[in-house]
Amino acid sequence: MALSDAPLLRALAGDRPARTPVWFMRQAGRSLPEYRDLRVGTRMLDACLTPDLAAEITLQPVRRHGVDAAVFFSDIVIPLRLAGVDVEIEPGRGPVFADPVRTASDVDRVTAIDPDDLDGTAIAEAVGIVTAELGDTPLIGFAGAPFTLAAYLVEGGPSKEHLRARAMMHSDPESWNRLAGWLARVSRRFLETQRDAGASVVQLFDSWAGSLSTADYRAFVAPHSHAALADISLPTIHFGVGTGPFLADMRLDGVADGVGVDWRQPLDEAAAILGPDVTVQGNIDPALLAAPWPVLEAHVRDVIDRGRAARAHILNLGHGVPPETDPDQLTRIVELAHSL
Repeated sequence: MALSDAPLLRALAGDRPARTPVWFMRQAGRSLPEYRDLRVGTRMLDACLTPDLAAEITLQPVRRHGVDAAVFFSDIVIPLRLAGVDVEIEPGRGPVFADPVRTASDVDRVTAIDPDDLDGTAIAEAVGIVTAELGDTPLIGFAGAPFTLAAYLVEGGPSKEHLRARAMMHSDPESWNRLAGWLARVSRRFLETQRDAGASVVQLFDSWAGSLSTADYRAFVAPHSHAALADISLPTIHFGVGTGPFLADMRLDGVADGVGVDWRQPLDEAAAILGPDVTVQGNIDPALLAAPWPVLEAHVRDVIDRGRAARAHILNLGHGVPPETDPDQLTRIVELAHSL
């Protein structure tokens, strides 16, 4: 099978392959015992920037589960680290920034960095190792969307409501748009590095977009996400959590070939909103990975049935794999999807 015939790529082109393609967000990493063994003594961001380590972690779930795509093992803050921004991943908390960006002068400071100067050598090397082993299985490159990156950068770390970032949009829209525009360039540079090294698909993650109103998303966020993905010259997927109120906007005026749907919205309803020209991705409830197999199996079958309402469907979760997930549950989902 040629790479162009891979079920994931066919689905993103609007075709219905013989089997439903399946991969899992956060499949590479914390739910796998082999990942935990490999990570002993290595900090998260250091692992992401060690090519042979990042490549091996990317490949582990493909070998174990038989998924239809690998997703590059990295973190959405890696391009910010490469830009010289002081950020660390604190275990149990997430990304923490030493110098939050909250004022116009803070925005001046970070946007003075040219995203084109980011050194993606380690990323490109890792992608090259992965694609050499994957053969006809696609590699998905990814980046964080401008709003989600800004939410971390402005707050200085994880937040539930992203109040400072949302306030900046209205209190200083000029600074907000400069910051979000710069982050769009940073994300795009990260995607381009993965593309040029051999990724076949890219996905933009907007994990915190659900905290926004529809009006704010359209005015302050969508244009920057559009800039990050437009004309990237690869099939594209756009995913956000809690984006049901503005799901149609997640198509980014046709830039997205596929739109990820979280667990809150049935896929047939999502397909009706998105229209006939986009592939849906999702949307197994991650909580049900902890349920007995008969319960999970019934849910997966229902998701696949509802996904038939769209032009094509990529089976995935409605968010990432929880760290306590039994890996065998993921393998069984793949086997089920491929058997139907």
